[in-house]
Amino acid sequence: MRRIAEDMAGIDVVVECADARAPLSGTNPALAKMAGRRPHLLVLTREQLADPKTTAAWLAYYTAAGRRVVAVDAKDRRGVKRLTDALAALPSTKKTLRAIVLGIPNAGKSTVINALVGRSVARAEDRAGVTRSRQWFRVAQRFEIMDTAGILVPKIDTAEAQWKLALIGAVPRARFDAEDVVTRLARWARAHDLPNVPDLETFAQSRGFIAHGTIPDMHNAGWAYVKDWSDGKFGRMTLEEPA
Repeated sequence: MRRIAEDMAGIDVVVECADARAPLSGTNPALAKMAGRRPHLLVLTREQLADPKTTAAWLAYYTAAGRRVVAVDAKDRRGVKRLTDALAALPSTKKTLRAIVLGIPNAGKSTVINALVGRSVARAEDRAGVTRSRQWFRVAQRFEIMDTAGILVPKIDTAEAQWKLALIGAVPRARFDAEDVVTRLARWARAHDLPNVPDLETFAQSRGFIAHGTIPDMHNAGWAYVKDWSDGKFGRMTLEEPA
């Protein structure tokens, strides 16, 4: 955070990334605050995996609050165009624009940068902690963008936020129990009448995760379940709605 605060001295535009499947839990308010009065664009990433109606509700919510926001699939050319158009619309009087990309771990920052540059320059993986240091990339002759390490809040306040952040890959695997996360997701899905989301035992049996005889291997099934959810195997889903 101290290093980002120092970098801000030479920054003209702030691009904040948040996973569209958890737009509230998936943001660090301290990062948004650091933008100050600079033009600030919120990018809801992985739009293709989120529920489209809920994404539209989040876009309306942020727009009504006076924030500039766009939802994108940064691997799709139409999403890339929406992203570049949104950046071009940001007010600036600078001849050479320097932007910084912020967000929590695994928010899709590197994928957004690769989309803007037009080739794979920033390492992008579906797990937390891949980007370790700041990197500068030239997007156009007069446009440069900085990638930064993802930063979570110092303490995740609620169990609700914890399992959502675990599912979207913001928390390293060593820091959470996959079985517990899946149990909480299945409970949430039942409450929201989502029949395509199985409980862990059903998933384990259907995928052949057997430890001894007919006893399900819940541990390995839990990690496979988290990956399948992250890949959108249970359908497009958003874990929270605007108030």
